[in-house]
Order: sequence, then C-alpha cells, then structure tokens
Amino acid sequence: MPKQKTHKGAAKRFRLNAGGKVRRSHAMKNHILTKKSQKRKRRLRKSTLVAGRFAATVKSMITT
Repeated sequence: MPKQKTHKGAAKRFRLNAGGKVRRSHAMKNHILTKKSQKRKRRLRKSTLVAGRFAATVKSMITT
C-alpha cells in the first residue's frame, strides 16, 4: 500500500502546536475591514484550535 501524501491545501491552513493539537486562523480577516470594529479585528488575529472530530481528520491530512 502506498504512503499517504500530505494534503497541500490543508498544510497551508493548519499547523500543529507543541502539544499536538491542530491550530487554525480565523476567517473574515481578508477584505471589507472598514465595517468591522477594531475589537473584532483584534480577536480575528489570534489563532484558535480546530474543534472536535475535525481535528483528527485534519491531523491525518497534514502529517505524513
């Protein structure tokens, strides 16, 4: 059976942190920023963890 390849689209969007959990960045931070408050844009800067069952799926896609 061949090796599993890294899903390049997922590899660009997700990273593993030191504890092995999957990090992601927030959406809605690209354009039309004038109508969004400073507080909202500041919160969107920070990364967050992928939740639930998706974490295992993403982890298998980005680890080789």
